[in-house]
Amino acid sequence: MSDWLKVTEGDAPLIVAFPHIGSGLADVAGAFRSPWLARRDADWWVDDLYAFAADLGATLVATGISRSVIDVNRDPSGASLYPGQATTELCPTTTFDGEPLYADAVPDEVEIARRRALWFDPYHAALQAQIDRLRAAHPRVVLYDAHSIRSHVPRLFEGELPQFNIGTNGGATCDPALAAAVEAVCKASGESHVLDGRFRGGWTTRHYGRPENGVHAIQIELAIRGYMDEPETPSEANWPPAFDAARAAFLTATLVQIIEAARAFAFQEA
Repeated sequence: MSDWLKVTEGDAPLIVAFPHIGSGLADVAGAFRSPWLARRDADWWVDDLYAFAADLGATLVATGISRSVIDVNRDPSGASLYPGQATTELCPTTTFDGEPLYADAVPDEVEIARRRALWFDPYHAALQAQIDRLRAAHPRVVLYDAHSIRSHVPRLFEGELPQFNIGTNGGATCDPALAAAVEAVCKASGESHVLDGRFRGGWTTRHYGRPENGVHAIQIELAIRGYMDEPETPSEANWPPAFDAARAAFLTATLVQIIEAARAFAFQEA
């Protein structure tokens, strides 16, 4: 579709979205204090983890624009997804650790609107188009929002994050049977997991998840230690670590089962 927005269409009633894999800074690279800081909080290599999904008939939607330019998984109104908790904005002004991203002025309303028109709106138009296409052929569709994050981010959460963080906004965004099927796979893996813990689903999950209308949205936030060698302190010299297929093999096998469970749910009669 473009050099920053990639859509791979499949026929199964399943969409896997990648809102945060991008590292592109577009025409605002010069505004950041450090290009490395502006790219650091990406969901590194998540699309590699889920590369198998296309072979299962899933539709893939991904943006190559860095979340530091504009976060396509935030409420475009600017409302916080987690009131009272530390988070980042639609156009973030800090990193996850609270470091300032900009050397001088932060984006104003005019600049935020420009970025929204260039990247946020087209990404969501593409997602909606794929939901509409698949709903026309299937009674139910699963939208699976794929994420990852460092295992330790004290500003955002205490201690070590579970390996699998399932988000359904308290059960509002999908049928309980889908959440239960995904949770069962995570439990069987023997790795730590939580349902609707610190990460309950971002704007994508909450906006599109309408189980009463046949659209079931679920988010999985992975701790990155499952698929790459996570340094205690990320630096320009060690971050991002390379994708380690051997290290990721166990996690990938579990993700295959998760996607297969989501696919099986989607193919059931509504």
